[in-house]
Amino acid sequence: MNRHRLHSHCWFRSFCLIWTVIFCCAALPVQAEENNEKSGEETNEEGAETPTEEKEEEPEEARPAVQPELEADAEGPPQIQLPDTETANIRQQIQALRTSLDQRLIAVEGTRNRLTYAESLLNRLKDEYDSFELRLEKAGLNLTGKYANLLQQRLERLQRKGIAEDLISDIENQLSTAREEQLRLEEFEAVIDPGDDARDQLRSQRASLVRQLHKAVTEHIQALNEYYSTVSALQERVQAYQTLLQQRLFWLPSAPVIGLDTLTELFTAAAWFAKQMRLDPLREAIGKSVQEHGGPIAVLIALLALLLFKRRAVRHNLKANSQYVGNVGHDRIEFTLFAFANSVLLALPGVLVFAIAALLLMEGNDFFSALSAGLATAALVTLLLALVHNVARQDGLGDTHFNWHIDSLRALRRELPFLLAVIIPITVIMPTTATPGGSEFEDSLGRLLFTAVSFALSAFAHRIMSAVRSDRPQSKRLLFLHILAVVTPLVLMVASLLGYHYTALELERNLFISICWIAFNAMLFYIGLRALSVRERRLTLERLREHREGERKLAEARDAAESSGEGVPQTLELPEMDLEDINQQSTALLRIVISVIVITGLWLLWASLIPALQLFDNITLWTIATDLEGGDPLPITLGDLLLALFVGVGTVLAVRNLPGTLEVMVLSRMKLEPGTGYAITTLTTYILVLIGVVAFLGVIGVQWSKLQWLVAALGVGLGFGLQEIVANFVSGIILLFERPIRVGDTVTIGGITGTVSRIRIRATTLVDWDRKEQIIPNKTFVTQDLTNWTLSDSITRVILQVGVAYGSDMDQVQELLTEVAQSNERVVDDPAPAVFCVGLGDSRIDFELRVFVNDPLDIMPLSHEINAAITRALKEAGIEIPFPQRDIHVRTMTGVATQPEDEPIPRPRDSNNNLK
Repeated sequence: MNRHRLHSHCWFRSFCLIWTVIFCCAALPVQAEENNEKSGEETNEEGAETPTEEKEEEPEEARPAVQPELEADAEGPPQIQLPDTETANIRQQIQALRTSLDQRLIAVEGTRNRLTYAESLLNRLKDEYDSFELRLEKAGLNLTGKYANLLQQRLERLQRKGIAEDLISDIENQLSTAREEQLRLEEFEAVIDPGDDARDQLRSQRASLVRQLHKAVTEHIQALNEYYSTVSALQERVQAYQTLLQQRLFWLPSAPVIGLDTLTELFTAAAWFAKQMRLDPLREAIGKSVQEHGGPIAVLIALLALLLFKRRAVRHNLKANSQYVGNVGHDRIEFTLFAFANSVLLALPGVLVFAIAALLLMEGNDFFSALSAGLATAALVTLLLALVHNVARQDGLGDTHFNWHIDSLRALRRELPFLLAVIIPITVIMPTTATPGGSEFEDSLGRLLFTAVSFALSAFAHRIMSAVRSDRPQSKRLLFLHILAVVTPLVLMVASLLGYHYTALELERNLFISICWIAFNAMLFYIGLRALSVRERRLTLERLREHREGERKLAEARDAAESSGEGVPQTLELPEMDLEDINQQSTALLRIVISVIVITGLWLLWASLIPALQLFDNITLWTIATDLEGGDPLPITLGDLLLALFVGVGTVLAVRNLPGTLEVMVLSRMKLEPGTGYAITTLTTYILVLIGVVAFLGVIGVQWSKLQWLVAALGVGLGFGLQEIVANFVSGIILLFERPIRVGDTVTIGGITGTVSRIRIRATTLVDWDRKEQIIPNKTFVTQDLTNWTLSDSITRVILQVGVAYGSDMDQVQELLTEVAQSNERVVDDPAPAVFCVGLGDSRIDFELRVFVNDPLDIMPLSHEINAAITRALKEAGIEIPFPQRDIHVRTMTGVATQPEDEPIPRPRDSNNNLK
């Protein structure tokens, strides 16, 4: 603890010492300049002119080859006003057409002149670019610092004097207007009447003017098209020139090595900075800014007051959003989103302070305008760092929602205020070195500020990485990251002190942007991971309930099967994904998506800065012919091949991991029957594979017009050799979506009755009553008659036949049978059982007992129980269940008296008239 306090005091003293050197050393120079202000200004002006004259002696800057400056036209040619042929006099029509023709000819001449000038600029710029590129290739990196300064001046000139931003859009508007006028002239020429009277000469003159005007408009369109193409090519060449200069400047020293002269300039820089901070220009800047931006300033002040007033409520809400985190029944991803919004609100007050200050100084002189830009940048930096600080606060997002390492969160809360205290003032001051008066101090004051920022970033990285490694001190990967994070700012600081200030500045700026980009995507990753975890826990709970219900039903089915003597499947394979696979796939896909976003952003940020990253686009592997007549072949570069491989790998990873994410984020929120989600994920997988193949082939230049024979052959193959496989595949999709059968249903098809245990894309598995698995192609279920005993209602009717002897009381029999049916637990009450006398037989009266059972497996146990109960009930009631009666006739033999053949032989009977 004492050591920590000692470090904090050391950092505080260092911070105070840095700013004391910058500002307090300006006292003596300021006083001297106030006494000799005019002479000092003249001296500075002379001193400023001297290096300019020296630089003009350099051939690179003394004779600039091109000043690529094109301004947009103030206004285009007047729109042609065609006269009305019915109301206007013919002489008035001729006068209007002649005026429009003169104006159009002037416009055509002006466009041609601008085209000629633009073509000359383009040709000269091409020659200069090629010559300059050749000179740079010969010189390599053996260039002096003065030469690098000249390159910087040329880059600034190209950026300052270039093509107007609205020039291309202005040409497009003129082209569109000219095409409309051309069409209107054609319509006007078609409706005018040449006539046959004495006015034929005037009519001919009018027709001639219309044709001349139409020709002038056509020539104007051609000139505008050429002008548009030339300006576009010129703009591309200027951008390529700037890119070349930026790439070469990146590796050249932009300032001398720091020495005593540089340290001496710090006093002058501090004096200049103190001199600029005067009250009168400050009041003037604030007054003008309030007049120009009073409304936004008032809105920001009101918003700041509201946030400060509600700050305690926001903190309370942030803590309340963590109350149900981890509770499966109440947890929601909305709690995390609300907590993130609360963290942003807590970070906004400081941002608004700098934004208000930036608006208040926006309309000042060059110095205060630069301060305004610095304050705007400070507002952005404050938003990023303050947001991280509030995310790391106790009971915040990192603590309760993301479960980040507690030591890392404490280090962030402790070190971020120190980093803000160093970076924010430097961020505000740094743009002032780019003003006309402060540019001469960029090598001194600018490098001092850069050194302070680099030192602060290195110290911050050391503190944070030490906290991260506290629980894993043996991790070599974390040790490497620790060393890299600490050393990188220090290396850039040394490079700046050795003269490579531009290189170090660009690298550190891009590194800071990269870190912010990675941090932003890390926040997105943890929010997405949190959303997935909430859905996965909810899905796990729902699956657990469903499995318990399924096990209960399967146990009941087994009990019913045991009593009925039928075989049922031991397990039912439901078409759903495993929860562990869902978790792994969704997390992997989220990590892949975030990684792709991060890599893409970093590539776009660093590709223009590091020429090595553009090497892949310069290596041509092969070319393909285009369908355009006379068009150049399309080159396929190494970058295209790498992009195709990236698309292929991305497709494979997406196919492997998308189903789990789709199940968690989409399908689990929809009320789908079991199997429908499996069908959706299967079709999505096939679509992804198709898109990936098309994209892969398109990137490497494969044209689909040349693959028609392959598609035709594949169609023939599907039509003949694979038709059964395709039919079963399509039938499986139909079964999964239409759902005429489901896992667990009892079905009868082709004389086979059993329970559906598995549904797949090609075939379905039935387990019959003998416990034999029947693999039936899906096409059979779609094309043949199918009986599903349990599709929408598993209740089944059972008909039991009962016969009683003649003479029995029919009402009593009906009452007994009804009582037996109602007393059985397997018989459902709705529909109610019914008893009917259905016929009078040879030896009995036939009754039917019609009952309904809940499950087909109850049919055999019910039949046994009902028949046994009926037998007992009829016996107790004294009602006979008769045997079938048959009469036998015996003929007399020779010499023996016999009964006639058709007469029955009497049989002995007992007292109840029953046969003995």
